[in-house]
Amino acid sequence: MDRRAGFATLGCKVAQYETEAITESFEAAGFSAAPFDSPCDVYVINTCTVTAESDRKSRQMVRRALRANPGAVVMVIGCSSQSRPSAYAAIPGVSYVGGTDGKAKLPAIALDILAKREAERVNTEQTPAQNTPLIGVTPLDGAGYEPLRVRRAPRTRAYVKIEDGCDGRCSYCAIPAARGPVRSRDAESVCAEVADLCAGGTREVVLTGIEIASWGRDLDTGEGLSDLLRLLDARFSSLRFRLSSLTPEALTPAFISTIGGLSTLVPHFHLSLQSGCDEVLRAMRRRYNTHMVKEAVAALRRVMPRVCFTADVMTAFPGETDEMFGQTVSLLESVGFLDLHVFIYSPRAGTPAAALPGRIDAQTAHRRSQTLIALAGRMRDRVFDETIRAAEPVPVLFETRRDGGWFGHSDNYLPVFVPSREDLHAGIRLVLPLSRDGEILRGRLL
Repeated sequence: MDRRAGFATLGCKVAQYETEAITESFEAAGFSAAPFDSPCDVYVINTCTVTAESDRKSRQMVRRALRANPGAVVMVIGCSSQSRPSAYAAIPGVSYVGGTDGKAKLPAIALDILAKREAERVNTEQTPAQNTPLIGVTPLDGAGYEPLRVRRAPRTRAYVKIEDGCDGRCSYCAIPAARGPVRSRDAESVCAEVADLCAGGTREVVLTGIEIASWGRDLDTGEGLSDLLRLLDARFSSLRFRLSSLTPEALTPAFISTIGGLSTLVPHFHLSLQSGCDEVLRAMRRRYNTHMVKEAVAALRRVMPRVCFTADVMTAFPGETDEMFGQTVSLLESVGFLDLHVFIYSPRAGTPAAALPGRIDAQTAHRRSQTLIALAGRMRDRVFDETIRAAEPVPVLFETRRDGGWFGHSDNYLPVFVPSREDLHAGIRLVLPLSRDGEILRGRLL
């Protein structure tokens, strides 16, 4: 019997990776992957809880699945359902509520639910009634790293998860409770997955996790992230490696010295910055200050002259004054980021920041958010203009054909288009940037 499964992902690169791995596991169990909005026998919704809006969208996605096929097996997993399983169990029609662990078991659970429904239908000769959902959420204390794996390479760039969990206790964040403590993936397992992807055509691997800078902390080897990067650099010289996100305190002089000598690590870093004001950073319980950020950026520019930075920035944290917000703007301008991912603070139940005084009104929060988005555009313009003026070739990995040419990203994450009739897919070619077209650089193949 041909069974169809649809998948939806909300949230971060980790969740995207996990959904890819889950999709492959369902296909191995005999399911066909199908569009999420089409009629399916099983729907899997990988939820997110980073903001209240993420929770709302997660619930909305569950209801979309139920509308597409009210009789389907609807499975809710991820950070939001780990944090509030009862909220999802209360939605009529949900069959299974899991959390952030136990994802490898999902195909077997789905098959078991389908088999029981079929047996009930045969025995009663009528459509089986919707039963109380099965709850698979388990405590994460003491949990190990769950081995998920992606074997095929649907794109030239692929994610590889190297770590789960976070030991930070930032005052605003619900993710440590939803993901549990740091659990690192074995280095040889990481290499095995990278080898599979490389053999399938992947040219760039993005190493991702909840707190990847803590990779190795829980292992007995005494190794850290820099050791893993050295290993990957030695074994996969034809690939490009990119780090999904780092907190500034991870960029120590020793770490920067190590990565400066690697040929496969691209000169682009996404910083989980959040604020450019020391007082706000202390209230957030972050483990760095603005001086550390400036030192790290300067040190990286010394060893990687073409390095570009992107960042997550939060505004309207409780107690953030206009002056504090101005300090964030000043820091961002001094660094000159390629892009910003701007968040408005969202109170999360059970976090210390939710009880802080000085809540920022919605109008002020929106105004500050728009200020940051506009600043991001100006900084991107400046990076583009400097790149064009430099008149130096940049290596570009080409990913998609469009408008009579090819689109891709440079190693330092600049979006680039070149007109060409060649088949450039998955090729890395030198390009001379010549002009800009909105948010894309246009160049010429060399």
